[in-house]
Amino acid sequence: MRRATEATVILDLDNEPQPDLCLWQVDGNVRINEDGYIEGPPKLIVEVAASSASYDLHAKKNAYRRNGVREYLVWRVYDEEIDWWELVDGEYQPLPHSEDGLIESRVFPGLRLDVPAMLAGDLARVLAALESR
Repeated sequence: MRRATEATVILDLDNEPQPDLCLWQVDGNVRINEDGYIEGPPKLIVEVAASSASYDLHAKKNAYRRNGVREYLVWRVYDEEIDWWELVDGEYQPLPHSEDGLIESRVFPGLRLDVPAMLAGDLARVLAALESR
């Protein structure tokens, strides 16, 4: 698994977002070009959205969907909500939460987020959820 923070991602001729975090696997769909930009859709994109929530939830989400980003996570800071979607048949569907508020990636099994802990700022619990595979 490879990752980048705040990197330029070239999705198509009209979309070059700079997501807060993206993860991908070295599998031929994503490459780093000669200018150091990511070309192709990462498997997972994460956005931390405060004033940009509307843009992240609409224009960016649609661009990611059209270009085949498999999972998209948005932390809506002002709303105190975290949304994590997976691409199913060309549309984003919410990933299910467990009863205790955990969400696990389907693209990266074992990558999980304790949503209540994240929203409470409890980093120890967030990290414990990652380690409890």
